[in-house]
Amino acid sequence: MSDRELYCDTCEGVQPFEAPPCPDGHGVDCPELACTGCGAAVLIATFAFQPTRLADRRRRPSAGRHAA
Repeated sequence: MSDRELYCDTCEGVQPFEAPPCPDGHGVDCPELACTGCGAAVLIATFAFQPTRLADRRRRPSAGRHAA
């Protein structure tokens, strides 16, 4: 079990949240947390991604289309 203090929308204030024993094997890094005051559950999801790069291509002038 681990405790964190986060804002709880239900309690309308900062409350301690605890991570219950995680059956998925996350341990203390489990993304599921529960408010100790009201029992509201939150999911802390972090993800990593590589930003996409646009292909290095030159713009072709469009024939017959000009800004007014």
